[in-house]
Amino acid sequence: MSRVMSGTPELDLVRYDRSGPIATLTLNAPPVNVLSRVVLDALSARLREAAADLEARVVILASGLDRAFAAGANIREMASMGPSEAREHGGKGQALTRQIELLPLPVIAAVNGVCLGGGCEIALACDFIVASDEATFGQPEILLGVMPGWGGTRRLPRRIGPARARHWIYTGRSVPAREAEAHGLVFRVVPRSELLPAARALAEELATKPPVALAAAKYSVLASLDPGIDPGLAYELDLWARLFGTTDQKQGMEAFLGKRSYLVGPRAEWDRASKGFPWMAGSKDPYNEPRSRRRSGKRKN
Repeated sequence: MSRVMSGTPELDLVRYDRSGPIATLTLNAPPVNVLSRVVLDALSARLREAAADLEARVVILASGLDRAFAAGANIREMASMGPSEAREHGGKGQALTRQIELLPLPVIAAVNGVCLGGGCEIALACDFIVASDEATFGQPEILLGVMPGWGGTRRLPRRIGPARARHWIYTGRSVPAREAEAHGLVFRVVPRSELLPAARALAEELATKPPVALAAAKYSVLASLDPGIDPGLAYELDLWARLFGTTDQKQGMEAFLGKRSYLVGPRAEWDRASKGFPWMAGSKDPYNEPRSRRRSGKRKN
């Protein structure tokens, strides 16, 4: 039995279709599935529908567009934000990725085309990534004067290891699907024409497993991989939000919107721009505080 769900124009940005036990959520925000606030809200609503659909056993997250799985967050929405607005917006993105992780159903990302920034962070929150050989992945936020803020600094290192994650995040490079597979990000790479059939074949295999045991296994694996994810996400969000209002963030995003290159300036404003960040003298940073001092409650003067 197949079930197709539509709704408001906003919900139509993410289509919901269930065929048997497999629910497919299809991003459909041309031209490249930019993750605006309304798209994030629509995807969150569709995930809630999948959770409430008692016939659904596995979720596939796919794109209805040829060029992109998701090209990242909406830079036009974010460019003028200050720290408080950025914190709210970043919290929405983080909440969505946690919603994917905590959905008691396996979630498979079927990725074709670009999967960058927030799009890559959404894929990272899925249990499996099946990619076409035309897909590319990356966290290019550094090129805009910021850093990943929807969980990328937390989830990418646990997928591909800290050395490679640092290189991806620090350089903002785009990574082809075969390389992403070799590094452990992608479960399987297939030709473009085989992407959805391959994702569906994996989903059909998972749908035959006992659902409660499968959900328990998913939660246990998540807990073993990253038991401190929630405070870690809060730390990431705090740093990400503080970057908004810095010269690099403003000029980097303005350059992106103007389709021009941004040349990073000297460190002349380092102290002013770094105010409140954990590396500055006098700043409190219990997350990176030495464990011995954290246990004793004493701080170095």
